[in-house]
Amino acid sequence: MAASIIALPFLASLRRFRCCALVTGLILLECAVLALNGGRCPLTDVAARFTTDRAANFDIYLPGWLAAYNKVIFGLLFVAGELAVLVLWLRRDSLTGMRS
Repeated sequence: MAASIIALPFLASLRRFRCCALVTGLILLECAVLALNGGRCPLTDVAARFTTDRAANFDIYLPGWLAAYNKVIFGLLFVAGELAVLVLWLRRDSLTGMRS
């Protein structure tokens, strides 16, 4: 999911807007899964069976500070990426040098 969020502005800069739509759909699907599971990854419960550790990063390879705030950080990056996609999509005709 993180790689998809980071890829959005790069795909938009390459004018790969169909890929952007596909990536956005996948991200929104994962957001729906998280929402339906009370904001938790369904795999967290699986990982919890193997340890008593319950630090913010016990089930993910991220530093503790990033794991604690990953939804906020990646949520903001997703919104910023989508804004970049929107701006570049709206300017796509001027970027291609459309001639009359």
